[in-house]
Amino acid sequence: MGFYYLLLLFIGVVLLGVGVLKGFFAPVKKSMLLSVTGIVFIVTSLLLLMPGSSDVISKLLTSLFY
Repeated sequence: MGFYYLLLLFIGVVLLGVGVLKGFFAPVKKSMLLSVTGIVFIVTSLLLLMPGSSDVISKLLTSLFY
């Protein structure tokens, strides 16, 4: 599963880079969407790669639904 988390991190970095580079040439809305999506992917993958992330996610889910 760690391979997929690293793949998600790589995709997030690429999306963030494309969003920043397209910010100079494309409309702001499209570059902002790419940048925000990249940031969400990066944060998600780093959260999942943390030791003990399953405990954090289980506590988050139980606090949301109960």
